[in-house]
This record gives sequence, structure tokens and C-alpha cells, in this order.
Amino acid sequence: MPDLTPKDPDAFRDPLENYDPKVYSDALEEALAEKTVAEICHEPFVTISPDMPVAQAVEKLAGLQVACLLVAEEGKLVGVFSDRDVLDKAALEFDDVKDLPIRDLMTTSPVYVHESDSSAAALTVTAVCGFRHVPVLDLEHHVLGIVSPQRITSFLQQHFPK
Repeated sequence: MPDLTPKDPDAFRDPLENYDPKVYSDALEEALAEKTVAEICHEPFVTISPDMPVAQAVEKLAGLQVACLLVAEEGKLVGVFSDRDVLDKAALEFDDVKDLPIRDLMTTSPVYVHESDSSAAALTVTAVCGFRHVPVLDLEHHVLGIVSPQRITSFLQQHFPK
């Protein structure tokens, strides 16, 4: 077994002393790597209770002209209910489901990002996973907002090279 004790205890060398910081090719690349989701507009957003009837949730989507409602209990995300859920799960049998609680039709275990994640994480979830609306949570999983394609595009435009 090799001897791992230091020969000279005062000879410590910081492994980062020769560290060169990352050099980015442009402001957009730097923003995607260094800026967090918190810097992307993620408000306003709408939360509903999982006990809300489907008909009321559909009315809220239409009345507020939003595409996605965040379903939360005690401030924590439990699901999402989107215009896609209306089309896929409610439209054809609306009379049968309109009085059910939204928990029966919502998308459970949605993909989300934390506010401290890189902004590239939000872009990745929308591009790779195919979700147009991505909930934003704090580290305790409390709902802070939602990012959408328009909000991500606005963020990108702010940092796009001129």
C-alpha cells in the first residue's frame, strides 16, 4: 500500500491555482451556461387545487387565456393541467368528466426545473422533452412560476449577439 501522508505539510498546493475560467464564444453561450432559470421571466402563473372540478379548470384556462395551470397542494407541485390535457382527456367525454376533480385528469409527476438550474436546463426541457410549459420550483419544491416558449425566447433575445 502506498504511503499517502504528505512529505511536507506546508507544501499544500491549491489545485485551482492554475484554473483558467471558461471563455465563451458569445453572450448567448455565456447566458445559457451562467444565468439561472430564476433570470427567465416565470411569472405570472396560475395554480389550482387538485380538488377543483374539471369544468371549472377548463373555464379558468379559457377565461385567463393561458395554456397551462399548475396544480398545487400546500404550495407544492402535484401536477399540471394543460390545453393538451383538455384535448386528450376531456374534450370527447366532457359530460362524463366535467364534475371529476382535476387530479383525475391532470398530468402527474410533471417535468420541472429549479430556479437555481442553468437557463439551458429550461431550454433543454422544452426542446428535448417536448414540454411547452415547464414549472419552476424552489429547492423545497414550492411552485415559483412557469416558463413558456415566449418567455424563453425573450430571455434568449436579451442575450443574442447583435
